[in-house]
Amino acid sequence: MINKIRFLILIQFILIGCNTNDSKSNLPNILIIYTDDLGYGDVSAYGKGTLNTPNIDKLANEGIRFNNGYATSATCSPSRYGLLTGNYPWRKDGLSVITGGSLVIDTTEMTIPKLLKTKGYHTGIVGKWHLGLSMVTTDDQVQKIGNIDYSKPVTAGSNDHGFDYSFILPGSLDMFPYVYLKNQRFLGKVNKMRGWSAFNRIGPTEENFEDYEVLQTFRAEVNQFIARNAKDSKNGKPFFLYFALTAPHTPTSPHPDFQGKTDLGVYGDFVHETDYCLVSTMEALQKHGIDDNTIVIFTSDHGPAPYAGNILEATYNNIKGLEKQGHYPSGPLRGYKFSVYEGGMRIPFLIKWPNQIKPGSTCDRLIGLNDLLATIADITGSELSKDQGVDSISYLPLLKDRNAKAPRQNLQMQGTHGWAYRMGDWKLCLCPGSGALGVYGNVPKRVDAWPAAVKEFGENPTREQLIEAPFVQLFNLKEDLGEREDVSKQNPEVVKKMYALMRQQFTNGRSTPGPKQTNDRNTLNYFS
Repeated sequence: MINKIRFLILIQFILIGCNTNDSKSNLPNILIIYTDDLGYGDVSAYGKGTLNTPNIDKLANEGIRFNNGYATSATCSPSRYGLLTGNYPWRKDGLSVITGGSLVIDTTEMTIPKLLKTKGYHTGIVGKWHLGLSMVTTDDQVQKIGNIDYSKPVTAGSNDHGFDYSFILPGSLDMFPYVYLKNQRFLGKVNKMRGWSAFNRIGPTEENFEDYEVLQTFRAEVNQFIARNAKDSKNGKPFFLYFALTAPHTPTSPHPDFQGKTDLGVYGDFVHETDYCLVSTMEALQKHGIDDNTIVIFTSDHGPAPYAGNILEATYNNIKGLEKQGHYPSGPLRGYKFSVYEGGMRIPFLIKWPNQIKPGSTCDRLIGLNDLLATIADITGSELSKDQGVDSISYLPLLKDRNAKAPRQNLQMQGTHGWAYRMGDWKLCLCPGSGALGVYGNVPKRVDAWPAAVKEFGENPTREQLIEAPFVQLFNLKEDLGEREDVSKQNPEVVKKMYALMRQQFTNGRSTPGPKQTNDRNTLNYFS
């Protein structure tokens, strides 16, 4: 009898062990492919133009296409901060586009890779980091050109935020230092000073670095990462990979293998190579037999740059040359990168999850890049504490049913000099004009829009009057996707309600249910 009991207990332990392993093995690999300056209209599944992206479109046909996906910022670094932390970037004091500065994300903050490590994931990043590095200097002074010791590993970087493996560029492809880092160490000899087309930012460069080789280098690293982790993922240790491309951000520099492949010119060729990055990655998943258990998320950090196009130098309204050729990087949307208009912040957002998402689905529900943290937590059964991902809402229900009730009802976004807020079909812009300086093409320029608004109003406004027309703009995106008709004068109560919600979400330190939190900044002036 005792032996029989022991036998039954042994069988029970074996079954528990099997169930545990099954649970782990059922966790999907997760791959985020994050493009740089790819517009809503650059993807032919969304687009308005002549450029085709067959491989990205294939992903859309195999998964779900979100038509109301947004970045939380119309610039690079804040958008990346929002994606990784699930927090609005304006909660971080002084966060703007990083140009060689120290680490942005506090090492105590929760990030997607940190979260997934708690579930046994192996995590990696390949590509553009652009959230700062703390580098060793030769004179113990603030890091700058001329005092960085490139022979020493950085003291803080991407690996400090949950990535087990990293192969990165510090920032954009036109921001020095032009050198790769692997697991916090600079690769090669940084012994040259060079710059590339567009802005020609001259700075420290690794002796063999070439801009047109970067995407090819990243593709090879991604394929090697997948190959290294494929066997483990089959045996219950899934992986997370954040593949952050540097394209089609300037310098517009397609590899020679992709030059002349489109009728649109060098910009079209660069988008074509960006499209190929996706197919080469998907082929790697298929080669190792793990594509059926891998979630692939494809998106962009914000809208297209107005200074990008077929003129290699960053040029005012360069993008208009593409539009004259019949290609509209913003698609049917108004505005570009930097602005509060839709073209600056509405982005392509595609997700493939075999056997879970109905192929060829489309969804019109509102989602943001900041929602990825909560969604991934939901998918993997991970726990977020009450002070983590305070602006992140899971949209897992939409992946199961595109017509499910919208988890997100509103979303707060920022241009470089203005703010925007979505609530249902309404879009409020807390500024006259584009909310951008307009140096490269967004109009109306800030310098023109404010004096024109004061002239129309008849006097300088009080602080209370700043939330009245013509100092704000209100659009009904269901009826006016192109944001051509400002209806703020006709709907003052809607404006007041939306502004009050924005202020409340700042004061509460969160936009999700839960205990009040403290922002990293004491005040926020929406009209500065």
